[in-house]
Amino acid sequence: MQEVHVFIGVDVAKAELVVATASQPGCRSIANEVGAISAWLRELPDNTLVAMESTGRYHQLLATLAHAAGLQVFVLNARDVFFYARALGARAKTDRLDAHVIARYLLEHHEHLHPWQACCPALAQVNTLLAQRWTVVTKRTALHQSLQGCDAAIAAELGALDAAFATLLKAMDARIAALFAKDARLAEQRALLQSIVGVGAQSSALLASVLAQLDFASADALVAYSGLDPRACDSGRSRGHRRLSKRGQPALRRQMYLAAMSACHTKTFEATYKALRQRGLKTTEALVVLARKLLRIAFAVWRSGKPFEPQRYAPSA
Repeated sequence: MQEVHVFIGVDVAKAELVVATASQPGCRSIANEVGAISAWLRELPDNTLVAMESTGRYHQLLATLAHAAGLQVFVLNARDVFFYARALGARAKTDRLDAHVIARYLLEHHEHLHPWQACCPALAQVNTLLAQRWTVVTKRTALHQSLQGCDAAIAAELGALDAAFATLLKAMDARIAALFAKDARLAEQRALLQSIVGVGAQSSALLASVLAQLDFASADALVAYSGLDPRACDSGRSRGHRRLSKRGQPALRRQMYLAAMSACHTKTFEATYKALRQRGLKTTEALVVLARKLLRIAFAVWRSGKPFEPQRYAPSA
């Protein structure tokens, strides 16, 4: 007899959790702190499934405590939940409604979702730093764009600000490297990823973080997770224009694109890039294809535990 589950959706905020149970009216509010969450979790039956949206860091405490309590935990892509709510015809957005939408999404899709897994403390700190680093990078880029064409006095101050950003990023990179060094296995795996032509410190850190936490069934699954997979838009005999799904981490997509930009100028991948351009692909399109190739190589290197062999991809003399 198939086990009957209890499906709980949680809308997470900095100070409060709003909890809803699928197919049941009403919600419950819980403080987002250890004591309140632990007391609530002790009330739940063993067959409970708990879902929440990824909120950066505010959901981490709930996910960690629920997983430690032996419950199945699901951290959902916020975009998926957003479009699911839209498909349901949601005409408003409140914490209570969001909690019910998450519970219903879990009820209908749990068989196809991957349960959340806790990672080691060092990797958890790496994940936090990588997310913070992405915030710094995006904010710096936004400032540069908004201050283009400013007068000389402002430009001088902007240079000082940029130097401060660079110092901060350097400190973050040093801390990330130190955390990887604490775990011999992770450090070894990151070094293997850096053996791939074009994959540098940031790309290898992001890839190691993702691959250490998620057991991808195939290289295509990793590509899909990154959001670099092409999304079909066909109808009948009409073949629509392909666009990226962009469902995964923006930071991972950006780093793999930058890795492709670096790789396309090397002996290993220059011929591949030129062949893509000769097929009629635009520069960006060719780099995206190369980025996908690098992801597939990263998957193979991670699975095999063997360094990248550039001679397998370089053109024969």
